[in-house]
Amino acid sequence: MIETKDILETIRMIQDENLDIRTITMGISLLDCIDPDTEQACRKVYDKITRCAQRLVQTGEDIETEYGIPIINKRISVTPMAMVSAACGDPLPFARTMDRAAEACGVNLIGGYSALVQKGFSAGDEALIRSIPEALAQTERVCSSVNVGSTKAGINLDACRLMGAIVKEAAERTADQSCFGAAKLVIFCNAPEDNPFMAGAFHGVGEPDCIINVGVSGPGVVRAAVSKYPDASIDQIADIIKKTAFKITRMGQLVGTAASQRLGVPFGIVDLSLAPTPAVGDSVAHILEEIGLAQCGACGTTAALALLNDAVKKGGVMASSRIGGLSGAFIPVSEDAGMIDAARAGSITIEKLEAMTAVCSVGLDMICIPGDVTPETIAAIIADEAAIGMVNSKTTAVRVIPAIGKQVGEMLDWGGLFGSAPVMPVNRNSPAAFIRRGGQIPAPLQSLKN
Repeated sequence: MIETKDILETIRMIQDENLDIRTITMGISLLDCIDPDTEQACRKVYDKITRCAQRLVQTGEDIETEYGIPIINKRISVTPMAMVSAACGDPLPFARTMDRAAEACGVNLIGGYSALVQKGFSAGDEALIRSIPEALAQTERVCSSVNVGSTKAGINLDACRLMGAIVKEAAERTADQSCFGAAKLVIFCNAPEDNPFMAGAFHGVGEPDCIINVGVSGPGVVRAAVSKYPDASIDQIADIIKKTAFKITRMGQLVGTAASQRLGVPFGIVDLSLAPTPAVGDSVAHILEEIGLAQCGACGTTAALALLNDAVKKGGVMASSRIGGLSGAFIPVSEDAGMIDAARAGSITIEKLEAMTAVCSVGLDMICIPGDVTPETIAAIIADEAAIGMVNSKTTAVRVIPAIGKQVGEMLDWGGLFGSAPVMPVNRNSPAAFIRRGGQIPAPLQSLKN
């Protein structure tokens, strides 16, 4: 039975500790929209998205009002567009169609301008990837992702090389918008099919025709819980985090179930990732500091993050049988006030962030690098991160923003949830000869599980 103290605790979490539902994301399959006629295919895409998602925003607002739970973003993800546009040749009209449909539905972002090339390129994949910089420059709401590796397939080094150039061009084409195009592009290894978080969300081919996925957030709640026990042992801290994650996930389960019933579509998963914001007190870095680090990036950061990530997952799986997506702790530099402070102070570096990604969700996220960094260096950063994901059978990703015209220490600022970030130094020793070899990095031995 729910007791008064539990209700009051949840109210306090929402009012004082930045607890919210970060996103409800409707996944929509567009496989039945494939048509060799571009105009017909785009019409089908627009009609299906707007038909399925026409009540998404209103439903989210109704749930917010009824339960008093903030739902920050309402979003849409679609089938990787490389599959849908392959029969037509030019994928750019599909990016514009996605943007128009998202605007008509009132959502802030739409994901799925994506390609899956972990084992090689089809003609449609390559055409879409080469169009990404222009697509992101022409549209406001479209997000893009490319999967370049997996534990089963290995790493497509040719794709890493191409994506290095694409990231650089996406930043250059949007230099007048603080290089925001690159902030809407993420490169994955082991990309999940049910991720509700942008910019990496797409609707996997194994998913239902239409589905609702929920992404919860609660770094501020976890930080507040840990701060009450300054003398607790580390195993006690793990238990405190587990109990807190349980409460956060139950709220996500409630919202997902309600949205599913009202929209008449299946409820997919709760992604229980701790997604930070630039708001004071809503930081994963600050959780690590409450655990005992003087500043995020100090020796012990990776161990503390491993504890946090594991405890969040253990608490979440007890609260819901529908855990999926990424689930864990995000460490995006620009979106986390504590990470921003640590990067400015030089306490945290790209190399330390890379080490941290071995034990947390996703990877090198929302990191600004100097604008004169070469495409080959970006490609090598992508390959390094993909290698961590491939060998450890986990999702990793790269979302770096080359700050065109800026150097180390200068700032890029996007405002809102995207926040701001200092330009961080990058190792200037060239990996070009390695990247230009191309080919496929073979899958590790642990891929042979059949």
